Amino acid sequence: MSLVVVETLFDRIAGEIARGRLQSAGIDAVLFDSGIASVIGSGLSGVRLMVDANDEGAARALLDDIAGDPSED
Repeated sequence: MSLVVVETLFDRIAGEIARGRLQSAGIDAVLFDSGIASVIGSGLSGVRLMVDANDEGAARALLDDIAGDPSED
């Protein structure tokens, strides 16, 4: 299994929401750097949302679709 970054988010909460959306679509996802981001705050490095390389295209498409959905505002 080879992990790739599909998105870098500014805080752990946004990362957990994005991870949950991917997982609800059947895409396994993990957060990296979430521990340090919660300690030192946002804006320094962000939280990396990662998926298996085989799921990268589907994950990016889902995240792009969510970002472009006006009902999410």
